[in-house]
Amino acid sequence: MAKKQNTWELRLYIAGKTPKSVTALQNLQKYCETHLKGQYKIEVIDLLVHPQLAEGDQIFAIPTLVRKVPQPIRKIIGDLSNEEKVLVGLNIRPVKQLMQ
Repeated sequence: MAKKQNTWELRLYIAGKTPKSVTALQNLQKYCETHLKGQYKIEVIDLLVHPQLAEGDQIFAIPTLVRKVPQPIRKIIGDLSNEEKVLVGLNIRPVKQLMQ
């Protein structure tokens, strides 16, 4: 029986190329490649370019990561440097745990 593949839709809100924003994107890409390889889509929204988009996801701080799919929506604020906190926040089980 084939396992149904869900695509994780992640949206990262940043404000320009600040060190925190760059770090958050690098960390997010690393975690996704490690734990969600081939099953994710990252949309980066620069609020300096599109400030009106902050209202839709109620963004009050940046960088902010929003998990749109799978439901429910989850948000993580900061540079995403604590991998365990990000994985728990997004409800991703680390690959190591799945293989035990």
